[in-house]
Amino acid sequence: MNSTMHDFEGIYKENYKRVYSFLYRLCRDENVAEDLTQDTFYQAYISLDRYNGQCEMFTWLAAIAKNVFFNYLRRTKKESLVVDVYVSEPEAPLSDEPGYRILREVDIKSVRRAIRKLPKKYSEVLILRVYGELPFDEIAKKLDISTNSAKVIFYRAKNYIKEALENEEL
Repeated sequence: MNSTMHDFEGIYKENYKRVYSFLYRLCRDENVAEDLTQDTFYQAYISLDRYNGQCEMFTWLAAIAKNVFFNYLRRTKKESLVVDVYVSEPEAPLSDEPGYRILREVDIKSVRRAIRKLPKKYSEVLILRVYGELPFDEIAKKLDISTNSAKVIFYRAKNYIKEALENEEL
């Protein structure tokens, strides 16, 4: 076994459960999550030379997993399942923060419409924070923005969804 393969085996063992959990929260299907996890690690392996070490390994893997998940949605022509988890997961991360409880109590279709209206960077920050459970500094590194910007974007995205749902402007 060459050294790269040996190193990658350690990366796989260390991050498999977290990547699988991240993808399971997005798709809510064990088989799909397993397939997407394997695809994520395959993509990571063939791109390992592009990992520059400026962020945590899991942050890099979560970004790959997010892209793998969205490619899966495009291939299968499914609407974003991300919202279903965000709405219905009783033990969602950060659930004590105001706004999450409201999102879990509303119609999923309304939340989907609100999420689709968010600018791309807002939805990326939201996904990485909620599903990836990443700290703002890692999100900032991944998206090449400041930590403060990541916090502001997350706050604005959450408030936009909350206000849109409260005002039933959807």
